[in-house]
Amino acid sequence: MTYLLETKNIIKKFKDQVVLNGISMHVPENQVYCLLGPNGAGKTTMMKILTGMIPATSGNITFDGHEWSRSDLANIGSLIENAPLYGNLTARENLKVITELRNAQEADIDKILQTVGLSNTGKKLSKNFSLGMKERLGIGLALVGSPKLLILDEPTNGLDPLGIQQLRNLIAEFKKKDITIIISSHMLSEVEHLADNIGIIGGGQLLLEQPYDHKADLEKLFNSTLEKAGVLNV
Repeated sequence: MTYLLETKNIIKKFKDQVVLNGISMHVPENQVYCLLGPNGAGKTTMMKILTGMIPATSGNITFDGHEWSRSDLANIGSLIENAPLYGNLTARENLKVITELRNAQEADIDKILQTVGLSNTGKKLSKNFSLGMKERLGIGLALVGSPKLLILDEPTNGLDPLGIQQLRNLIAEFKKKDITIIISSHMLSEVEHLADNIGIIGGGQLLLEQPYDHKADLEKLFNSTLEKAGVLNV
């Protein structure tokens, strides 16, 4: 199996607090890897390290067969926490700003708008978008430059059922386009529809990593893994 991204013994400390303690992930190419864990488990910290927002205290990251460097961010799209939107701009104008910043092809804007289902928003300003539309535009911004890896941190947070379904369909389409996807979440009912592989994180440690059998009871697996490790599911 070919891994697009691997981490080896990632440790992150904030002063004397160890937030991540030896995380070794293996993310197969062209699949969806779901990093699951309760709130405060360290998921967002791990995502921020993978996207260069913060440095690891120690450990190594391999991307596309070589040691990760900041130049690899050109091939990594991400949506961490809130989408970085300019509220006074349209969807197209938001995308144009990012294409200029990333020296990407402006010709791809129409394709991205179609991909995320925002082709018909016209002159509507993004500040007037629904939460689901903002999330999809944020993913559209992450697609600028045709990344090999897309990293989404808690993408279903705050979405209504329709927004969740739209997002689910969107991610399924990305798989067909040979985009590798990492999703972090504590919403088991949503990621179980998407995951090819799962990693369960708790107490700053990767407690389990395996391909996901969609016949398995994910909630039972999740809770039993945390219980065995003595990590409370909060």
